[in-house]
Amino acid sequence: MKSANRVFLILISAAILLIQTGCKKDAHIRPNILFAIADDWGWPHAGAYGDSVVQTPAFDRVAQEGILFNHAYISSPSCTPSRNAILTGQYHWRLGPGASLWSTLDETTPVYPILLEQAGYHVGFWRKSWGPGKLDNWERHPAGKQYKEGFEEFLADRPENTPFCFWLGASDPHRGYDEGSGIRSGIDSERIRLFKCFPDDPIVRSDVADYYFEVQRFDSDVAKAIEILEERGELENTIIVVTGDNGMPFPRCKANLYDSGSRVPLAVRWGSGIKNPDRILEDFISLSDLAPTFLEMAGVTIPAEMTGKSMASLILSEKEGFVEPENRSFVLYGKERHVPGQEVTMEGYPCRAIRNHDFLYIRNFKPELWPAGTPDYNKAAIEDCWIGDCDNGPTKTYMTGNRYKDEHHEHLWDLAFGKRPAEELYDCLKDPEQLVNLAEDPEYAEIRESLSNQLMEQLELTGDPRATGDWQEIDGYPYYGGGPKHPSSRNNPDNR
Repeated sequence: MKSANRVFLILISAAILLIQTGCKKDAHIRPNILFAIADDWGWPHAGAYGDSVVQTPAFDRVAQEGILFNHAYISSPSCTPSRNAILTGQYHWRLGPGASLWSTLDETTPVYPILLEQAGYHVGFWRKSWGPGKLDNWERHPAGKQYKEGFEEFLADRPENTPFCFWLGASDPHRGYDEGSGIRSGIDSERIRLFKCFPDDPIVRSDVADYYFEVQRFDSDVAKAIEILEERGELENTIIVVTGDNGMPFPRCKANLYDSGSRVPLAVRWGSGIKNPDRILEDFISLSDLAPTFLEMAGVTIPAEMTGKSMASLILSEKEGFVEPENRSFVLYGKERHVPGQEVTMEGYPCRAIRNHDFLYIRNFKPELWPAGTPDYNKAAIEDCWIGDCDNGPTKTYMTGNRYKDEHHEHLWDLAFGKRPAEELYDCLKDPEQLVNLAEDPEYAEIRESLSNQLMEQLELTGDPRATGDWQEIDGYPYYGGGPKHPSSRNNPDNR
């Protein structure tokens, strides 16, 4: 009798396994994935986050019909390492040369688009996906096949009854801008809420308006993709993720570990797959969590190498607010070399951060270096490279030209470009824009020490060379790009 029961259980188990396997092969069961990522779009510049000036109806719709994540962070506030982390589901510091801008990625590293393709998905991308850098050893682009005409071309090339995963990329709102385009388009620059690290000047306001104009242009691309899905009747079975790869390309933003540089918009929609839409979640998210999320939702095994944590449980939950405090109470991120903008040496500015709801702690491993690159372009390792980690533009030019105008302007310049101490600590409840460093304040000594220990423990657990002592190779990897030139440089064709 026991033997008969055992056989019966084995048969039932086998039947369940066959059903599950069959479901995974069914295009109507496995969700499609539309991943839309802007280039240099930072938090909180979307209507869903309360910005009343920039118009982002597509992003706002995704948030309203899905989930808005209020604490999403990149792995690194720099294009190539941020995108490497998204593709691989790993912190950028684990990726060798892939930890830096204008680099490469080891071709043996698992990336989610290729894993999905191997599992039967139709995979491709439009415009900017991985990079910038070189992929000489890759037989297949890590984001799949490139479609120069966009989403419709990709869908037309899709085999029948095949689920898809599409990377909708953009160069917006990366610089350069058509100066004055924002105001000409009707954006009221006087209503823009500037970060407090910016001087309040019409030049700066116009520059931010130009950035907003390109954010809106990216949003319109997302709207068109959603419209195509609706027309094809595939909207409800498509997971739509909309985000950016780092903060806005302005001083003290992109290439910085403050929220202005490392916190990004994130909204997810999935039709009936999200049971309680229009939710706002406060759990901390790393964009390296996206790869394991996509794989789990598609029924594909998550590689052991991935340090990211699947967000599937958050998406399928009906809760809001802080859903998984035991797993998502903090986030890690950092930076290696962005542009080699130091004096003489090709080093970057290595730093790491840990962020929770109350505090931001930053460890600057080489405080003797310039955090945004040297302001003395005559001494730069790359000829005429001028404050290389900050893209050229009117705000950068205004802040440097007016550095000594008064104490306020000098203070703002120092916040953006001046040298920083080895440790930074910010009380994010009292100082949400992280302007007052409390690392030397005796009242915060215990908090600083606790966060420092937690950061270094986590970095060591994730194999960060800066924590394990194997960092020498990082600074020596090739750099395949250039850098922002001083306005007086003969190598600056825009003279700005």
